Amino acid sequence: MPSDLEILFLKAKSAEKNGDFARSGEILKAILAKFPANARARKALTALAANTPHAPAPLPSPAELEALQALLLQGHCAEVLARGRPLAGQYPASVRLRGILGSAALTLGHFEEAEGLLRAGLAINPGHFRMRNNLGLALAGQGRHDEAEAEHREAAALNPDYANAHNALGALAQDRGDIAAALDRYRRAIALDPGYTDALNNLGTALELTGDVDEAIACYRRALAIAPDHPDFLYNLGIALQKRGQTQDAIALLEQALAANPRNADALKCLGNALKDSERLDEAIIAYERALAIRPDFPTALMQKLHLQAHICDWQGFAQFTRVAETLGIVGEPVSPFAALSGEDHPARHRIRSERWAAERFRHIAPQPLPRPTAADAAADAAHRDAAPRRLRIGYFSADFFSHATMFLMAGLFRAHDRGRFAIHAYSYGPPRDDAVRRDLAGRVDSFTDIGAMGDSDVHALARRHGLDIAVDLKGFTQHNRSGLFAARLAPVQISYLGYPGTMGADCFDYILADSVVIPPEQRAHYSESVIRLPHSYQANDDRREIAANCPSRAELGLPEGAFVFCCFNNTYKIAPDAFAIWMRLLRQVDGSVLWLFRANRWAEANLRREAAAHGVDPARLVFAERLPQSEHLARHARADLFLDTFNYNAHTTASDALWAGLPLVTRAGRGFAARVGASLLHAVGLPELVTADDAGYEALALALARDPARLAAIRARLAENRRSAPLFDTAGFTRAIEAAYETACARYLDGHAPADFTIG
Repeated sequence: MPSDLEILFLKAKSAEKNGDFARSGEILKAILAKFPANARARKALTALAANTPHAPAPLPSPAELEALQALLLQGHCAEVLARGRPLAGQYPASVRLRGILGSAALTLGHFEEAEGLLRAGLAINPGHFRMRNNLGLALAGQGRHDEAEAEHREAAALNPDYANAHNALGALAQDRGDIAAALDRYRRAIALDPGYTDALNNLGTALELTGDVDEAIACYRRALAIAPDHPDFLYNLGIALQKRGQTQDAIALLEQALAANPRNADALKCLGNALKDSERLDEAIIAYERALAIRPDFPTALMQKLHLQAHICDWQGFAQFTRVAETLGIVGEPVSPFAALSGEDHPARHRIRSERWAAERFRHIAPQPLPRPTAADAAADAAHRDAAPRRLRIGYFSADFFSHATMFLMAGLFRAHDRGRFAIHAYSYGPPRDDAVRRDLAGRVDSFTDIGAMGDSDVHALARRHGLDIAVDLKGFTQHNRSGLFAARLAPVQISYLGYPGTMGADCFDYILADSVVIPPEQRAHYSESVIRLPHSYQANDDRREIAANCPSRAELGLPEGAFVFCCFNNTYKIAPDAFAIWMRLLRQVDGSVLWLFRANRWAEANLRREAAAHGVDPARLVFAERLPQSEHLARHARADLFLDTFNYNAHTTASDALWAGLPLVTRAGRGFAARVGASLLHAVGLPELVTADDAGYEALALALARDPARLAAIRARLAENRRSAPLFDTAGFTRAIEAAYETACARYLDGHAPADFTIG
C-alpha cells in the first residue's frame, strides 16, 4: 500500500500530466515544506519548472473545483454549469474545470456546449482519455456517430483498460446494427470493471436482440444487485421477464421503475402491454393513455391503445384510428402492422406499415445468406432427383404448436405430409405445454424442437445442421412472434404462411402462400413477397376435426327456442361499428332474432350491450357464448342459423369452424388479405353466392336468408354435402398442392432463379 508521501508524489505527477502545472508545483512545495531535505521533491520541482513553457496561468482554487465535483456527483448538473461557467472565463487553462463542466453539460443533454468545453480541455491536454471519451458521447448525442467512434477509439488507445470507452464503442456498434461487435465491446468493458452497471445493462439489451433472453435477464439482475433502484435496469428486466411469460413479475418491476421515474413513457407503454397480457384490459388502456399524456407523439403506445380499445369494443378507438390512419405507422415511428389490420381495410397502407416495422425490427440483424448452388451442384441435384429423390427438408416455426387455432387448421397437413418425399421439422418457441395436440404433432414430424430458450444464433446453427430447404413462418407479425429469425436466413427459401394475413414487407421472405381470391391481380402490388397461389383456398384444414356427438339444447346455451339465431364467434377486436350497425338492423327486422357472440371479456360485453341499446335493440337479444373445448364448440354451431362475418378482418379459423360444423356464413369481400379470407373459404367450399361486394349486398343477403327458411335450408344441405367433397376440406388434396408449391420454389432456387409469382394447379 503506498505511503502518504508516495500518494502526494502521484498526485503531483497526475496534475502535471493533466496540464495543471500550478497544482503540481503546490503539491511538491508542500512536500519540501514538510521534508526540506527530500531530494526527489526538489528534483521534480526543478524538472517541472524546466518543462513548463510559460508561467502557469491562474487556476481556480482546489476548494472551488472540489465543490463543483461534489455537485456533479450528486447530480446537480444545472448548478454546476451556473457556478462554473463564469470560472471558465477566468481560468482558461484549467483542464479539470472544463472536464467537470463538460460532464455536467453532457448529462443534461447540452451536447454542443459539452463538445466546446471538452475540446477546450483537450487542446491543453490531448492525452486526457476521460475527456476524449466524453467528447465522443457529446458527438454521438448530436448524431455525429463516425466522429464519436473516432474519439472513443482514441480514448481506448490512450488507456486500453478504460472500460467506459469499450462500453461507448459497444453502444455505437449496437446502434448501427453490428450486434456481434457490440457484445464483444460490452463484455470487454465488464471484464475490466465487473461492477460496471451501465455495461451490464447494455449487454442485456444487446443479448435480447439476439434472442438470448435468459442471459439478458442474468445481466439485468447483476446490474440491479449493484444498483437496486435504477429505473432503467428495472424497466429492462421487466420487459425481459414479460417475454418469458413472467407477467406478474414484469408488472411489479415496471411499477418500481415508474415509481423512480413517473414520466417514463416507454415504461408506461410496456406496463400497458403486461397488464393486457394479464387481462387487466381497463388498466392497460389507462397506462397507454398516461404514456400518451407524457408523450403525445408516441405512435406505438397509440396503436396499442386503439387495438386494445377494439378488444373491449370501445369504438371511440375506431373513430380515432380513422382520424390518424393516413399517418399512423406511415410516417414517424413504425407501429405494429398486426394491430392496424382490424382498424382499416387498406392494403397499400398495410404494406407501408409492414415495411417500416420490418426495417426497424430487423435492422440490427446482419443477413447471413446461404451459399447459392453452383451449376455443378444443381446438375448433381437434378440427377439425384431423377434417380432417387432426396427428401426436401421443411421447417415450420411457430409459438402455437398446441391446442390453438393454428393447429386446428394445420393438424391435417402435418398428418398428410408425404414423409417419403419431405422431412418435416417443427420449431416451437411458445410457452412449454404438454397437451394432446402437441404430443400428436411431435409424433408426426422428423424432429420437434423447443427453441424458446435458445438465442437466435443457436437457432440458426440448428437450422443449418438440419439442412433446411424451406423455412415457413407461421406467426408473421402476430403476438409473441420471432420472425426476426428469418432476417438472418434459416433456409434458402423462406415463406410466410397462415398466421399473419398480410405482407411481411421484408426482403428475407421470398414467398407468401395465398390464392387467387385473397390476393387477386388488382391487389398484387401490396405484397412485397413473390406470391404462390394455391389452387383453391390458401387455408389448410383438417378433415378429421372432431365434432362432439352431444350438443346442448338452445335453452342450455341461453338461446331462445324457435328464434332466428345470427352468430359471430370472431374475436371482439374484429367487430367494428359498421358491421355491428348492420347486425342491429337485422335484429330489428327479424322478429325475435338474437345475435350470438363469443364472450371475450366483460368490458366488450358491457359495451356491446350498450351499443345495442343505442341502436334501439334490447341488449338481452345479445347472447354471449362461453369458451368450450374445441369439439364442443364445433357442435354448438348446430344451434345457430347464420354466421355473420366481420369486415376489415374476416373470420379465419372461426369461419372454417362454422363451415365444417355445417353453419352457412355471409361475408363481404374487401380489398386486403385479412378482409378476403371469408370469400376464399366460401369459394373453396362451393358457396360463392354467400360472398357479397358491399355493405348493402351483405345486409340484403343476410336479411333474405333469415326471412326465407327454405332457401337457407337448401344452402345448409349443399354445405353438408360439399364439406365432404369440396376442396376446402380436402386435406390430402391441399397437402399435395402445398407440397407442389414447396417443390417448385426449391427447384427455382436450385436452378439459380430468383423468387417469382407462380400458381399451382
